Amino acid sequence: MIYFNDLNSQYLEIKQEINEAVQSVLDSGWYILGPKLEKFETEFARYIGTKHCVGVASGTEAIALSLLALDIGKGDEVITTNVTAFPTIVGIVQSGAKPVVVDVFADSGLLDYNKIQEKINRRTKAIVPVHLYGQSCDMNKIIQIAEHNHLHVVEDCAQSTGTIFEEKKSGTSGICGAFSFYPTKNLGAFGDGGAVVTNSDDIRRKLIMLRNYGQSTRYYHEEYGINSRLDEIQAAILLTKLQYVDRWNEKRIKAAQFYQKRLKTVECLKVHSYGMPNYHLFVIKSKKRDQLLEFLKTNEVQTLIHYPVPINCQKAFENQKDEKLPVSVAFTNEILSLPLYPDIEESALTKIVDLINGFKY
Repeated sequence: MIYFNDLNSQYLEIKQEINEAVQSVLDSGWYILGPKLEKFETEFARYIGTKHCVGVASGTEAIALSLLALDIGKGDEVITTNVTAFPTIVGIVQSGAKPVVVDVFADSGLLDYNKIQEKINRRTKAIVPVHLYGQSCDMNKIIQIAEHNHLHVVEDCAQSTGTIFEEKKSGTSGICGAFSFYPTKNLGAFGDGGAVVTNSDDIRRKLIMLRNYGQSTRYYHEEYGINSRLDEIQAAILLTKLQYVDRWNEKRIKAAQFYQKRLKTVECLKVHSYGMPNYHLFVIKSKKRDQLLEFLKTNEVQTLIHYPVPINCQKAFENQKDEKLPVSVAFTNEILSLPLYPDIEESALTKIVDLINGFKY
């Protein structure tokens, strides 16, 4: 059986280092807001190329806290993409703001920046572009629209740790970059975790308070805030894994290029020349997606769909349920995510390619 992912292989590769990192936290007796988190925040900010990093409990709350730190909330609107993991929407809603979705590009699934302007009104306060599947949106286009309309940009970098846009890492173009360290991410914790990166001293100060009940100093609360803290054990694990993430991303890129060169009967998503994806996911398009999925399953290849339902078609999303966003619908009806992770063997890739190329349409 070829599984979609193999998280255990990554742990086994650096098992001793991970175990020592966790043990050091247990020996210290300091589990929340301690030295491991401080060091990870310093190192992750350095890795991304920003002045600050603030560790939080999840990628979802990284989005919510970014918006709250920008004083965005009830009565405000935030524009984002119609094809994303639903946590993007949840993060916006948690801030109190209303999410407004726009359609995507058919060849990549990325937010169609040409659709943004028509959704901007006096209530619009921010744009949240999603670097879907690990490929950067065209941030120059999005920043230009945002500046013209006096809007903030908060990048959803949940899938894009290490992704490059014009020689800069994902998360450095907007006022904030919101990262997820869910275990399946390219830099994954052994539980939930997230972070916000920013170059703003003021935003950092607000984030430090907001993630910890709004405290400016202990027992003194300037705002309500929430409880959203990246704990010491997860920080220690992430700090250990951070030194390997570029190597693991290079292996992902190599596997993705293997697919791209050899797949003949399906459409690989467009890779834009302005940067390099980290290939968090490798997604293809097929007119016979459901049949292909079943065919691969029968031949012991596990695949997934990211994501089968556009946001405006979700039962929980009432805002634009009657609006026609045809590209999103067509896109989500055709996409299929293939197995891809750093240690996937070439023999597995070869089997997958041969099966797909040999599938009778």
